[in-house]
Amino acid sequence: MKRQALWRISISTTPGAEDAVVEMLGAALDRSAMSYLNAETGISTATVYCEVRPTAGARKTLLAGLAQIKNCGLKTGTGKITFTKIRREDWAESWKRYFKPIEIGGALLVKPSWSRRRPRKNQALVILDPGLSFGTGQHPTTAFCLGEIARRRKIGTQQSFLDIGTGSGILAIAAAKLGYRPVHAFDFDADAVRVARSNARVNRIQTKLEIEQADVSKLKMRPARKYDLICANLISDLLITERRRIAAQLNRGGMLVLAGILKSEFREVGTAFENLRLKPVSSKKEKEWRSGSFRLV
Repeated sequence: MKRQALWRISISTTPGAEDAVVEMLGAALDRSAMSYLNAETGISTATVYCEVRPTAGARKTLLAGLAQIKNCGLKTGTGKITFTKIRREDWAESWKRYFKPIEIGGALLVKPSWSRRRPRKNQALVILDPGLSFGTGQHPTTAFCLGEIARRRKIGTQQSFLDIGTGSGILAIAAAKLGYRPVHAFDFDADAVRVARSNARVNRIQTKLEIEQADVSKLKMRPARKYDLICANLISDLLITERRRIAAQLNRGGMLVLAGILKSEFREVGTAFENLRLKPVSSKKEKEWRSGSFRLV
């Protein structure tokens, strides 16, 4: 019996507008949308797959959604919308061309399950396939967080780690692989928690970290446990609004890594946390993004 074909609906955009376009595309077509960043071209592509061709009004709906995103001040790039009929076999293989292994210094290798790349001696390995959730290491903000997790690890020393807004779980899994203990992670989205737990099982690390569904706005101001390293890869408004709750989870002398921030918004975010006695230590700009690390003094 011949298998039914699929329709791939894609929108080309910029890394800065990627999250907004993914959310809009998924809501417009009532499907789970995915995205990838082509490291060579710098173009992000948001994609959904449907078993039937979208209606004639779908393109108009998507164009209206793109216009609304532009009105919010985000640059959407070409905003090219494509409808492509594909074989299911092509769909199963389509992600593989875009996702290559990523090395984070000599300490960490992140690769998809189909890659035959082997880690070097003493290099921790994280296996993560794209399309499941949010964060594969390809995005500049995720890559910065991974670099800081590897860089701040002190071998032979117990260090605790918290991942706020874990998404795919990649940061928490990497931290556990590198020897952080304990490792805790949470996300507001139930689907993200499910995927992150699945990824932890794939990496055989599920017993060495805890992943929960929780809300950053509900974090305690006087927590029973504080952490030596915290990653918060969140939108700028949320970082600023919940800065006191986020900072309250950090040990004195601990490091807070902030990511998911547009370059134009980084100064405001940084100032908000500096006013809480967090000293800027390092930062990196890449494309439309800027991320930074802050130490609690």
